[in-house]
Amino acid sequence: MSEKNLDFITFGCKLNMFESEIMREKALENGLENITFFNTCAVTNEAIRQARQRIRKEKKNYPNKRIIVTGCAAQLHPEEFNKMDEVDFIIGNREKILSKTYKELKHDILTIPSIKVTDIMEVRETSLHLLKSFGSKTRAFVEVQNGCDHRCTFCIIPYARGNSRSVPTGHIIEQMKNLVGTGYSEIVLTGVDITSYGKDLDSNINLSKLIALIMKDIPDLKRLRISSIDSIELDQEFIDIFVSEKKIMPHLHLSIQSGDDLILKRMKRRHLSEHTVEFCQKIKALRSETVFGADIITGFPTETDKMFKTTKDHIDKCSLTYLHIFPFSAKKGTPAEKMPQIQNSIIKTRATELRQLGTRKLNSFLKGQIGQRHKILVEKNGFGRTEQYSEVNFTGNFNQGEIITGLIKSVNQNKLNAKII
Repeated sequence: MSEKNLDFITFGCKLNMFESEIMREKALENGLENITFFNTCAVTNEAIRQARQRIRKEKKNYPNKRIIVTGCAAQLHPEEFNKMDEVDFIIGNREKILSKTYKELKHDILTIPSIKVTDIMEVRETSLHLLKSFGSKTRAFVEVQNGCDHRCTFCIIPYARGNSRSVPTGHIIEQMKNLVGTGYSEIVLTGVDITSYGKDLDSNINLSKLIALIMKDIPDLKRLRISSIDSIELDQEFIDIFVSEKKIMPHLHLSIQSGDDLILKRMKRRHLSEHTVEFCQKIKALRSETVFGADIITGFPTETDKMFKTTKDHIDKCSLTYLHIFPFSAKKGTPAEKMPQIQNSIIKTRATELRQLGTRKLNSFLKGQIGQRHKILVEKNGFGRTEQYSEVNFTGNFNQGEIITGLIKSVNQNKLNAKII
């Protein structure tokens, strides 16, 4: 299979990245060419705006290429993308992983409807496609779950992804064995709500048990990384295996959203601020090298200055290192859209303040790494990441995907500098 002017531009989450690789394989298998696929995100209004902007740029630079749009934004707003002169075809989240879609595209894009988007809420299965490779030879993403049964008041994603459904354990193990066998040193478990894994399969399986099976059945796996989690849904079994199994990377990204309990209630979250603090403190006490990232929404409707300060204090209490800050933007059709909104200028100011806090937190953590030794996964010549996902610059020629040991000597522009030993 050769790639003939075939491009995939991916926005948003790691699940989208996994699905883009499925799309790439199916497009190549069917001999498609001269197409740019846009796999879009809808988590914020800004994400949709960026996708539309990039589509226009792509068509301007490559006027003879066909453009196909898929992903969450396309699932939710197919008609809006269909109105764009630059767009030839819109595919839904279910359609983008079906072989049938690419066979139809191969015959003639103009003989089938320009919009092919079905009701995602009717989908009950997950992708069982076995990826042969995953782009670069550094890390691969593996889908364990898709969709979400929760209905947070700010979130539109369940309507773009459907209800929660888990990938059968055997398929996950087989997929991971294939990827490890072809040379991948690190695999990331991904999904929309991975802490709900297994609830639709069997009462005897959950995320903790899945991880235990991975550790047992794939002894050659060097690194396992876990993507965004809801800590309130994790049990003691998860903590036990996370603490004891050093192949699991000491980096957890938490879906926190706010540190104020009233805002959490209005968001319809399932935890209180104290639950997150207890979780972080317990993990740090048992595995001190662990770092935490978090998603934080600022400017949620009714958030006062006092509530905002509570969230800033919460960041300190949880010892958060990597902050993903989302200025609130009301998504059409969500309950939060109907709540009393905060001025955009206030939201912008708060987002800037949190990002500055995040930079200080990250710099403080990185400076604390000076003098320590770290295992570094090489992503490209002179650059890699530590077990805690910190970016590292180094000198020397090493193979992509190789794990090397470095002594941290200094910090520069949010990156570690290491001497390879």
